[in-house]
Amino acid sequence: MLRTVEPPLSQLVGLEVKELRRLGKRIVLGFEQDLFLIIHLMIAGRFRWNESKMPGGCLMCWKFESGWLGLSEAGTKRRAKIHLVRGEAALAEHDPGGLEVMEASLEDFRSVLSARRHTLKRALTDPTMFSGIGNAYSDEILLRAGLSPVRMTTQLSEAESQRLYETIRSLLSSWRDALQAEWGSKFPTTVTAFHADMAAHGKYLQPCPQCGNPIQRIRYAENETNYCAVCQTGGKLLADRSLSRLLKSDWPRTLEEMEEKRKG
Repeated sequence: MLRTVEPPLSQLVGLEVKELRRLGKRIVLGFEQDLFLIIHLMIAGRFRWNESKMPGGCLMCWKFESGWLGLSEAGTKRRAKIHLVRGEAALAEHDPGGLEVMEASLEDFRSVLSARRHTLKRALTDPTMFSGIGNAYSDEILLRAGLSPVRMTTQLSEAESQRLYETIRSLLSSWRDALQAEWGSKFPTTVTAFHADMAAHGKYLQPCPQCGNPIQRIRYAENETNYCAVCQTGGKLLADRSLSRLLKSDWPRTLEEMEEKRKG
């Protein structure tokens, strides 16, 4: 999990944590002596806190005066990463460089969005384009904005790009406020990419809260995109790589065709 050897972790012993900040999806603990501990939880990494003892099952643990902070990772693939660096310049090297939409103007957002020809799903999850959005919230954003995940960034009208910009800001703000209200001053213990109140992400075949039709998905590698065919793609089913290659001409193109095949 530890990806650096210099400076050594032992230099942190006895130092005070002076600040906590976010760098994209990375969590940064700023210590005395200009040292920064950079933690990327990836998909399966989780923090655990215990005031009295070291949490069980942790791959790395830090002891503070007020308790123990542990880091665990589910599954067998170890992807969570920790770096210890000295100085702001070394810290900046770990910044993917994506735009912080919550702090950006509409003009800056449009400039980044149109700079590369990607699908909207890829653009929103690319940390070099937009900071900290990720797979789950990109599904939620695109559903609320009424935009297809495979729509190209260069195809959006000014009205659509403004709607996307405003949706990102309002949706992320509402989720931030809701999660802060849920946990308050308590340490969060069930942070996950899936949340019961999400509208699209992880809701395959469940009713879309906007129109009632079943949420669809595209699966690729270890991720998936969830979307509503009615609200986002004009009723068209997007090709799922594995299934569409298997079914070929039998792959349903619309919700109506899919329903007919199920009944048949």
